Amino acid sequence: MNNSKNTQAWFYYAASSGDDILKNLHTSPDGLPENEAKDRLKEYGYNETAKKRKRTVLFLILPKFINPLVIVLLIVAGFSFFFGQKISAFLVGLMAASSVLFSFIQEYRAGKEAEKLSEMVHSTATVIRKGRRQEIKIREIVPGDIVDLYAGDMIPADLRIISAKDLFINQASLTGESLPVEKFAASFEPKNGSIPELTNIAFMGSSVVSGTALAVVVKTGISTQFGEISRRLTTMRINTSFDKGINDFTWAMIRAMFFMVLFIFAVNLLRRGSLIEPLLFSLGVAVGLIPQMLPMIVTINLSKGAIAMSKKKVIVKRLNSIQNFGAMDVLCTDKTGTLTMDRI
Repeated sequence: MNNSKNTQAWFYYAASSGDDILKNLHTSPDGLPENEAKDRLKEYGYNETAKKRKRTVLFLILPKFINPLVIVLLIVAGFSFFFGQKISAFLVGLMAASSVLFSFIQEYRAGKEAEKLSEMVHSTATVIRKGRRQEIKIREIVPGDIVDLYAGDMIPADLRIISAKDLFINQASLTGESLPVEKFAASFEPKNGSIPELTNIAFMGSSVVSGTALAVVVKTGISTQFGEISRRLTTMRINTSFDKGINDFTWAMIRAMFFMVLFIFAVNLLRRGSLIEPLLFSLGVAVGLIPQMLPMIVTINLSKGAIAMSKKKVIVKRLNSIQNFGAMDVLCTDKTGTLTMDRI
């Protein structure tokens, strides 16, 4: 339903004349006054495809405990402490905490480096405000702004083209097609087809190959087509094959440990008659069966891979992806543009 409404909205922009679009957005060819632009910035927010939320250290470190091996170690540590095995509980807990800490430190550093890189990039766009051309940061563009486009410019938001001269735009980031498409200012009545095929709309994430144009901003930030794609990608959290392998190994180990401990407990219960001693003995067997150092060894090895990648100027934001990267035999990529022109 939402997708249908979104399509209808874009078809409306394509079918309406430039004057109607300007009237609908309460703007003019001379652009917005500065005070109106500031009000709209407060209303619509910054022109960013993903909202940056400041995450606390606690928020970052807690998900690290949601790991099958770590959970097993913590459960065993809890049982050991409950039955008075304080030294054993401390050592097992220390192994779990060390694994979490190593993983957190590496990913926290990678996140900080990525933030520094993004802060170094301050892209700008040329807009007309109150009849004057000026360069502003792309993140400060609002709906109703009039954007001046030239060859080499990035499209800063989703735009309805008002006037154009020999305008060709590369939309590879949206469609995958490396050949530039020509855009026009004339309105038309779309019958069908996908949104990126609209010939009088320029979308965020694409770039001007040649020509010039004036366009009005109709959507910014996460409301853009590019923002919608970005939102879907950031909300998808897919387990890697490494995650799946660890989960399978953990559950296999838990099943084997459960049946073995249950068998040992039953045998000792029949032989000794009391409940506490067989239970403590079975708990000791369970602790002995768990590879307590495994989570920390895995984390240290993945961290070593991330450090090696950082020396090649590659930032690894998620440690578990290192194993998948190392296991890659064949990399399939689109030939057009990627291999021939070194562009992704």
